[in-house]
Amino acid sequence: MEVDVALMCVVRTFLEPSSYIYEDENASILQLIMEQDLLGIADTVSITKDCRRIPETEDYVEHIIPSLSSAQFKSHFQMLPSTFEFILDEIGEKLIRTTDGNEMVPADKQLLLSLWRFATTDSYSSINQRFNVGKGTAVRSVRRVARALRELSTKYIVWPTGDRIQDIVDGFSCASGFPDTIGAIGGTHINIPSSKNNPETSVNQKNHYSIQLQAVCDHTRLFTHVHVGNVSSDHDARAFRLSTLQEYINDSNQFPNNTHLIGDAAYGLHQHLMVPYPDNESLTKQQKNYNLCHSSGKMMIQRAFALLKERWRSLLHILAISRMDFTSDHILACCVLHNICLLKRDELQLQGQMIVLDMEETELQKEKIEYDDKNVAEAKRNNICAKLCMRNV
Repeated sequence: MEVDVALMCVVRTFLEPSSYIYEDENASILQLIMEQDLLGIADTVSITKDCRRIPETEDYVEHIIPSLSSAQFKSHFQMLPSTFEFILDEIGEKLIRTTDGNEMVPADKQLLLSLWRFATTDSYSSINQRFNVGKGTAVRSVRRVARALRELSTKYIVWPTGDRIQDIVDGFSCASGFPDTIGAIGGTHINIPSSKNNPETSVNQKNHYSIQLQAVCDHTRLFTHVHVGNVSSDHDARAFRLSTLQEYINDSNQFPNNTHLIGDAAYGLHQHLMVPYPDNESLTKQQKNYNLCHSSGKMMIQRAFALLKERWRSLLHILAISRMDFTSDHILACCVLHNICLLKRDELQLQGQMIVLDMEETELQKEKIEYDDKNVAEAKRNNICAKLCMRNV
């Protein structure tokens, strides 16, 4: 009886008004919904419960949200109302059909629903109840919003140029003492469900199924470059080679005045990418001081990832998306939202010491990137080491 009721509820989801469907959104989306609804007993129970009661939050968008204070709105959607309105102005037109058709979900409701999806680990069954929509509508709305935000990435995730470069250099110097730095580079794993087709290709060195996010950030934790890796066992070095940063690194125009990034040893030493001295227990006091300052600067990217996952908590545990071709859109959308919030001075306080899934040192040491200008890079690192102010080491 329980399963029969659950299946009836799934069928009802598919019978929602076709006015909510875009022409480019085909049956593959509906197949995804069916897969997610039939994953197991726990989800069946939640579906059954949804079918047996009238949603308690039927007027959530229409009546409850307008009554929220700015602080309450932010606690729900991880941003201030003013930031929400800014984003809605940016992507609202992309969420509405341009051709004639039946009524569809308003753009503001699509965005609110999607922000809730990005910011929580709630299931679609819970989201459907809260926003009073069918699961097909919810999935399509999130996909539509993520795609619109992805298209904004070239506008809001931008490599520094002009006067901005000196601002970043000054910021890193003030924060860590490390000179001439225009960004900190690092990677973090976004855990995903196991792959049905080739599960062995998506397990990382920590035996998690994951996709890797590599990013560069400035001293304010603003992302200036983002690369969402393939579903594989990539670690920092391989993800670096697959990204456009591989082209940037040898282009002096991207690093004026002999500036550089700072990153883990996995990336390899380069004139434009400073890494720490190998800790072989024979470091001089100056080299230890260099590593300390370097580590302080590199913390910026770790803090950026922590802030990203604290605000958009769908990335924190397991990103429940079974369609891998949509996973990258979801992750990149969260990165764009991260930057917009920072640019709008919509700050978020980290709650305690949150763990970010960084690679193990043994993993980082597996592969290096070799460069032809190794001597130039070593001379630059030694020069920085000699000129750094000594800290307590």
